[in-house]
Amino acid sequence: MTDNPLIAGLMSARAYLHETTTIELIETHISWVLLTGDFVYKIKKPVNFGFLDFSTLKKRRFYCQEELRLNQRFSPEIYLEVVPVSGGTSAPQMNGKGVAIEYAVRMRQFDAGSLLSERAEQGLLNNDDIDGIAEVVSTFHQSALIAETGSEFGEAETIHHWCEENFDHITPLLQDTKTEMQQVERLQSWVAQEWRQTADLMRQRKRQGFVRECHGDLHLGNIALIEGKITPFDCIEFNPMLRWIDVMSEVAFVLMDLDYRGFKSFSWRLLNVYLQQTGDYAGLRVLRYYLVYRALVRAKVALLGEQQLGDATARQHKHAEYARHMALAERYTQPVRPVLLLTHGFSGSGKTFHAGHLAEEISAVHLRSDIERKRLFGFAALDDTSSEAGSGIYTADAGEQTYQHLADMAAIALQSGFHVIVDATFLKRAQRDLFFKLAQSLSLPVRILDFTATVTTLQQRIARRQQLQNDASEATLDILQQQLTSADDFGTDELEYMIAIDTEHQDAHAALLQEMATLL
Repeated sequence: MTDNPLIAGLMSARAYLHETTTIELIETHISWVLLTGDFVYKIKKPVNFGFLDFSTLKKRRFYCQEELRLNQRFSPEIYLEVVPVSGGTSAPQMNGKGVAIEYAVRMRQFDAGSLLSERAEQGLLNNDDIDGIAEVVSTFHQSALIAETGSEFGEAETIHHWCEENFDHITPLLQDTKTEMQQVERLQSWVAQEWRQTADLMRQRKRQGFVRECHGDLHLGNIALIEGKITPFDCIEFNPMLRWIDVMSEVAFVLMDLDYRGFKSFSWRLLNVYLQQTGDYAGLRVLRYYLVYRALVRAKVALLGEQQLGDATARQHKHAEYARHMALAERYTQPVRPVLLLTHGFSGSGKTFHAGHLAEEISAVHLRSDIERKRLFGFAALDDTSSEAGSGIYTADAGEQTYQHLADMAAIALQSGFHVIVDATFLKRAQRDLFFKLAQSLSLPVRILDFTATVTTLQQRIARRQQLQNDASEATLDILQQQLTSADDFGTDELEYMIAIDTEHQDAHAALLQEMATLL
């Protein structure tokens, strides 16, 4: 129950014009949410935390209207209208007549268990959910409004202010002043140093149009699966500075939340699918900063929520949330030494299948030549370019451009502290040499993952893929035959860097993982 008399009055069915039998209250640090069966009513608390101000009725009405406007971009079927609360606190009327004493956002209630956070807790989260998030978010980001050049939105100093603001809220509320303060000081020092190193990149990304009017609070608790559709909701309405952000900051939030909930591999699947759909590999340069920032945001929210709880056990639970997010933030400040992995094999050898799964398992960026070649020449991943080998986007010159582009993207990811798997045939020695020189220039280890299968199996896989038409690869049986006759043999100097994977063996991927365990 709540000690707020208005909310207590709204827990009665008499307060509603529609039928309702059971009313459930969900309370956050900034809102009361009333679930009535068919509809949900969200009322903003009269609080002022600095980063949001709901302290007056006028402001709460304005932000209710903003919440409706902004969320209808994602989920118009959920967000219906802003309604007044009239009457007195002892007998309030939702959407009633008379002078409004409060305002609420009225939403259509969806089924319990629809939140991706609930699906995660129940072990139901799956690849389709993750791919759906990537599809919805990447599509939205590419159409969202772009911040004007002269605005404060997405400026490097603005970004740093809001990251530092988390510490302003966290520090006064710490319980263990010694251990926790030392952790805060380490993180604050890292944030300051990382910002100095990336501030120019942040400014560049704004000039390039990557600062957009985003969701702003994209974690699993604000994404639902409704009638099979991934549906974000409850975006930030209370502060435009936290909504007009770099798209990579938005992506970092859901990546961090997946990681926090124990789904690190899903986090990497989401990142790779998003990058393959948008091509924003340059965003990897600022990703680590944003991962730390988002973990700090959730740590702050947990700590603020703790202060509003009276029950000791509930407070302890909230503080544990704070501690786990802070530990995650620290982990993000400690990147591993990156490794560059090159696939090698004919079309149909299983390179992409194994590279995709391996990227999720070892936390690596997965660069696909089939996708990047098409992007480079203005095509979408599944577009039919009607190009034969040696023509269109498959000329020798186009191939050189593609491999150079892959090398440029790989360099960005490696220099940002991430493992990289470059998924291409790499049938020519010159192609492999380009990447060996890259690894040498960065003093990083490199390996060739040599995927093999019999010619019959290669032909069967290509034929099946052509029939399904659900992959970026446009390899045909004729292209395979050309590959078989024109591939360069490995040099003796390359053999020590090669890991062989026979993809017709059932335990091929397990063997590959075992090899990776000795390398990473």
